[in-house]
Amino acid sequence: MAVAASLLLGQAARVVHDWDIGYLTLNRDGYNTRRVIGVNGQLPFPPVYVTKGDILAINVHNSLDVPTSIHAHGIFQQGASYMDGAGLITQCGIPPGENFTYKINADRAGTFWIHGHYNHQNVDGLRTPLVIYDTVPAVLDYDEEILISLEEWYDNEFIPRMKEILNPLAPFPPPPSFPYGLINGINGNKTRPITFVPGRKYRLRVVSMSTTEWFKFSLPGHKLQIIEADGIDSVPHTVDGLDLGPGQRYSAVVTAHDTVMYNYEYNITLYANFVPYIPGMNPRYYPGLIEYKAGTPVKAVAQTDISQFVWSDDIVLKALDRQPVLSADKTFDWTISSKKYSNNITLSILDEISFQPPLVPPLFSAFTMGYLALNSTIYGPQTRAHVLRLDEVVEIIVRNPSTLDHIMHLHGHAFQVVEYGPTGVPADPNAPSIPVRTFSDWPMRRDTVVVPPFQYVKIRFRADNPGVWMFHCHMDVHFAMGMAVLFVEAPDVLQREQTIPQALIDMCQRQGIATSGNGAGNSGFNLTGLPPIPS
Repeated sequence: MAVAASLLLGQAARVVHDWDIGYLTLNRDGYNTRRVIGVNGQLPFPPVYVTKGDILAINVHNSLDVPTSIHAHGIFQQGASYMDGAGLITQCGIPPGENFTYKINADRAGTFWIHGHYNHQNVDGLRTPLVIYDTVPAVLDYDEEILISLEEWYDNEFIPRMKEILNPLAPFPPPPSFPYGLINGINGNKTRPITFVPGRKYRLRVVSMSTTEWFKFSLPGHKLQIIEADGIDSVPHTVDGLDLGPGQRYSAVVTAHDTVMYNYEYNITLYANFVPYIPGMNPRYYPGLIEYKAGTPVKAVAQTDISQFVWSDDIVLKALDRQPVLSADKTFDWTISSKKYSNNITLSILDEISFQPPLVPPLFSAFTMGYLALNSTIYGPQTRAHVLRLDEVVEIIVRNPSTLDHIMHLHGHAFQVVEYGPTGVPADPNAPSIPVRTFSDWPMRRDTVVVPPFQYVKIRFRADNPGVWMFHCHMDVHFAMGMAVLFVEAPDVLQREQTIPQALIDMCQRQGIATSGNGAGNSGFNLTGLPPIPS
């Protein structure tokens, strides 16, 4: 349920949604009936649409039997870091049976999504697109918009799957899973045609709400002009198709042909390079109809042409606002890995240690520890907290010397994509060498970036948003296994300029979670009570 309330600040509106988050039993993929998480008795539940300048209020009631929280992916929450929704990081979860209102300032236009951020509830259905319309025309004219959301869907809930992965008595890794694809929330084999009118121009907003696997989207016989990636406008760039990792979004303008002589097929492919190739299972193909006129023949496009498609590539995109490349003040150089610990459990590693939340949400520690909030030690060793000064420019190099793709998402910011290159670990001694690729003119910015196998990516951002922000792999299995770090950004400024709402403090206290002190809930550097670092 959505209501646009009285106007605020000129034409800005307060847009109110009421969400009752609860369990349902559904068959989404055509094969498996299981428990899912929906909103107001629905899954999929409707996308959220607002206009730049609006205030979006989402009144959440938790009808689950566990805590919940939601995160607006790609929204910076400038001046309101406590609304980021990262469970046990910027808030405690909303307890069962209780309510909380998220207030989201729609201060930038673009294509985003809202998803659960407590115990990976997004994997089980708690996710929907968020579109923020601009108040000025886009760089390319278009006549109509089409929203396309892409999801992969597993035959079992996330928590039981993670228990299998983390079972010290079971072999690791477990047997691969082969999820099904959902398009606009329904079985990918049952999607309705996309209707084109000759000569009209369409803005396609494509949102990957996937949690592990990748999607490719193309309209053979048509060219796509990318004009946005992850909420950042780009100089128009022509491609044949879009390649999206989990959490990524693109807008592209396509011009319909000027005749109704033929219909065409669009192609959506769900794939993963890190599980075995099995025809019909990986990849899975979901063709659909681009309908100019009902009943007219479908024009085939040669497979040889498709094999030569040009796909989206953020290193060649250019930011429309022409912001110059930032000069780094501080560099973090991290290598993605995994380790088996003495308890026979394998965990993911970023920045040398597997992430684990402390006993006190780190944002609360940043607010309550005074000048000690500037010392990363007080957040606990497994938070991997890095304290940043206001406005310093941070460079992150993420190295991936493995056969697995990874996808890294930064809360509270969009970063410049500066460079890709080889890690120095060869994938195959006989394979072609991986080139170093750098931006051209004005680096593209986005909030979610792929780190390909045996490559590194170099990104930069300005620490201009006081708060506590996660940087984590958006493959939820890897995130749950500890592939994350925290940035504690200008906590001295945070303490002066922001105040945690009392409702968030009360929510923690009702669950017996401390709301002040260091990561262990103690004073100073006394971290007694935190679990020991795995050996």
